[in-house]
Amino acid sequence: MGSTLSADLSLYKRLLSHVIPHWKVFMLSIVSMIVLAATDPAIPALMQPMLDGAFIEKDPKTIAIVPFLFVGLFFLRGISSYIGNSALQWVSSKVIMDLRQAMFDRMIEYPAFYHDQNRSGEIVSRFTFDVTQIKEASTNAISTLVRDSLSVIGLLAWMYYIDWLLATICLVGAPLIATIISIIRKRLRKMSRRVQDAMGDITHTLNEVLDAQKIVKLYGGQDSEKQRFHKINNSHRLFSNKFAMAANASSPSIQMVTAIMLALIVYIATKLANADSLSVGDFVSFFTAMAMLLGPLKRLAGVNEHIQKGLAACESVFNILDAEVENDTGELHLENPEGRIEFKSVNFRYPASEKYALNDISFTIEPGETVALVGESGSGKTTLVSMLPRFYEPVSGYIRYDGNDIRELSLTSLRRHIAFVSQDVVLFNDTVRNNIAYGDLYDASDEAIYDAASAAHASEFIESLPDKMSTLIGEHGTRLSGGQRQRLAIARALLKDARLLIMDEATSSLDTRSERHIQSAMENVKKGRTCLIIAHRLSTIENADRIIVLDKGKIVEQGQHQSLLELNQYYARLYQVQFSDNFSA
Repeated sequence: MGSTLSADLSLYKRLLSHVIPHWKVFMLSIVSMIVLAATDPAIPALMQPMLDGAFIEKDPKTIAIVPFLFVGLFFLRGISSYIGNSALQWVSSKVIMDLRQAMFDRMIEYPAFYHDQNRSGEIVSRFTFDVTQIKEASTNAISTLVRDSLSVIGLLAWMYYIDWLLATICLVGAPLIATIISIIRKRLRKMSRRVQDAMGDITHTLNEVLDAQKIVKLYGGQDSEKQRFHKINNSHRLFSNKFAMAANASSPSIQMVTAIMLALIVYIATKLANADSLSVGDFVSFFTAMAMLLGPLKRLAGVNEHIQKGLAACESVFNILDAEVENDTGELHLENPEGRIEFKSVNFRYPASEKYALNDISFTIEPGETVALVGESGSGKTTLVSMLPRFYEPVSGYIRYDGNDIRELSLTSLRRHIAFVSQDVVLFNDTVRNNIAYGDLYDASDEAIYDAASAAHASEFIESLPDKMSTLIGEHGTRLSGGQRQRLAIARALLKDARLLIMDEATSSLDTRSERHIQSAMENVKKGRTCLIIAHRLSTIENADRIIVLDKGKIVEQGQHQSLLELNQYYARLYQVQFSDNFSA
């Protein structure tokens, strides 16, 4: 239990470090809560002179002053409550915003294998759900602890002032209450983690079905997806109910202990009043203070629920903040590279696999040379080109760009000189212009953007759009056809004007007419650039300077199209299969 408590304290200190930058506003909230707490014992304190002085002794001065004191007291409470709660809301919203921003800044620097190993739905859930659970623990819990602890201390002090014996009886139940809180704390943490995991499953499933909604409908997957979501949704409900049941058990337990103490106190106070040891005003004042204790005690008992929920969320959020980012230790910068690429004895395997995806890969691409990679699916083509921008790191061997080991180059410098067009087109819910001139290209001139669009054979359809370059293309570019989306991606790569151009079957979604235009444009684009092309249709790379054939992560052949056909081995068999398939079609 000690180690768990120590870990909780360490986690909580780290959470509070995100509150410290906003300490001025937070202190305003705390001061307001202190003022509010200080007015709590003032309420029962005013009951005593009101009853004894006004009703029993009928003192005119007391009768005149007490009503004004009550009005002033509750006016002060109202002002303090408003300022305290407003300041607290401001701080908590800032903490959540800061954490989300820190999470996003960290996440966007993650290496590719992190995204390979973690479901996007779980990551989204941490941003949308887990981080909001921190709100109660980061600010509201502290405010509750400060305000209600001071209220309890003030009310107890007043009760001791009236009668020490009755006040002491109130404290008898404290150890029992502490034991109840400790038992429930463990249960709350466990259930809170499961609620968060279940919410991640919900988000993941929702994202999956939304992205694949056409396939779901086409293959009649509605019923199975409904059942899958119902199962996950029900798991979240069950864990939420278990959390609520554990949380709800604390208040009745504490209230029962308090009720027993209350009954005992009323009995003893009645005896004292009958013996004239306690005035009516003292009794009502004491009883009022004791009744007012129930609210702060209940909130103090309930604060554990929020803290445990927040700490469980902290573990999830801090896991994102603590995950390793890309290894960017390179210090060299490329200014005007020629585009010479060299792979030397490169081996690579994915973290979760024992099998090598690339095995002893060695080849050199001279500046301005166009090299095509071919092979069956799973042969390692995409993995190989993904290593050039250092999305993945070699297990052994090295890759050089213009004679420099790419690990010695800064990631920014390396990637600035690489353009990539994938068959899986990535577009954003923005304008046509901003999708072409993305990121570092944002300040490109309109003329350069139009030239890139024209070279990619995209200007024709862009001019037909309602707002031309300013047209919003929708999420993932859904308002465009597949060919149009791919042409925008090509235009973006052309605008970058990088020395190394990587294309993963970049014309696969184009119709025959558009493909001819693109192929013609690409012949001009290739001049002066080093090009590495992943080819699925071998007919598109017949004019490549060299073709490298991969099989199960190894280079099995390389040479020009005609010489490889004459070898009549692996490449020739691939070509014959595709030729016969095309002929049959």
